[in-house]
Amino acid sequence: MKATLIVFWKEVRENLRDRRTVINTLVTGPLMAPLMFALIINASISRELAKAEQPLPVPVVGAAHAPNLIAALRRSGVEIKNAPADPERAVREQDVDLVLRIPDDYAKSWSAGEPAQVEIVYDESQRDAQGPVARLRGMLNAYSQANGALRLVARGVSPNVVRPVVVAERDQSTAQARGGGLFGMLPYFFILGVFIGGMALAIDTTAGERERQSLEPLLVNPVRRGALLAGKLGATSAFAFTSLVLGIVAFSIAGQFLPTDKLGISLQLGVHFALSTLLVMLPLVVLLGCLQTLAAAFAKSFREAQTYLSLLMFVPAVPTMLMSLYPVKTQDWMYAVPLMGQHVTILRLLRGDSILPSQFAMCIAATTVAAIVAALVTAWVYRSERLAISA
Repeated sequence: MKATLIVFWKEVRENLRDRRTVINTLVTGPLMAPLMFALIINASISRELAKAEQPLPVPVVGAAHAPNLIAALRRSGVEIKNAPADPERAVREQDVDLVLRIPDDYAKSWSAGEPAQVEIVYDESQRDAQGPVARLRGMLNAYSQANGALRLVARGVSPNVVRPVVVAERDQSTAQARGGGLFGMLPYFFILGVFIGGMALAIDTTAGERERQSLEPLLVNPVRRGALLAGKLGATSAFAFTSLVLGIVAFSIAGQFLPTDKLGISLQLGVHFALSTLLVMLPLVVLLGCLQTLAAAFAKSFREAQTYLSLLMFVPAVPTMLMSLYPVKTQDWMYAVPLMGQHVTILRLLRGDSILPSQFAMCIAATTVAAIVAALVTAWVYRSERLAISA
């Protein structure tokens, strides 16, 4: 135990001496992600809300053919503009978001009581155009429904005849559940923060010491390899856990500056969320530390270890990608899968959903078992005499 603590403090002190590494892992990483996240969300939401409150500029071709429609659009907040000579080209080149085209036979079809067609020219691949197109489409639909009802009344027919089914919506989501759906990437940020927090130390304590040829003198000491490994893993896990704590605190602070009230959502990152997240993430911190140390043990240089761990960094993204591409109902077996269990648990905490104690226990126990297996495999690798060979 004494040897383990000596190695632990040795690795911690050496890592703290490298101020650039400490700043990158414990300051820049945990703080930049929440900052960028908050800035991007704020900018996008503020932009969309500002556009929704401003008049909608719509270039119109053939406005003279439908004066009543144009007047109704103006009352709805549309600013009628002169249409470009080639609407399709103007939309493709992003000179305008959309163009409304009213054909010459619009008035004839309207007078005959037939459906009068209008066209919206837009590019679905342009994200900036999606909001204006949706607004204009809603206005046109409202105008169509209102005039359709007037036509029925003029013929002595109740407008309810064409509405045999009336749909009443009862949204069961809460403000916190809607917030959890919008900020579903937070579990990935936490897991990635753990990975980045221990990455530098995992490389330096194995591949780095091997490259500096300081690992062999350490291994020839009359100390069990397991004690040396425990000290190194403890230091790696300590920095990874610190990065996680800083990340949770930073996201909690950043969440206070998000315009959640404007969207009708709630983001609750309080003490209960933080403690529960730390509890389920603790065994994952050890598991990732073991995997990083194991990968670095096969590298003969610092640069080679960086390559291995950079590839290993894609592993935490797998559960997030699977849950995003194939959204499924949360099932008990998911809690027993490391990484996925943490992702599901944190996401449900974020949504404010109830989690059974058995599900918490399953997540922690399964990841703990995986961490023990990874530690045993790493210890077996550390017993090899080839570990200290740098060439």
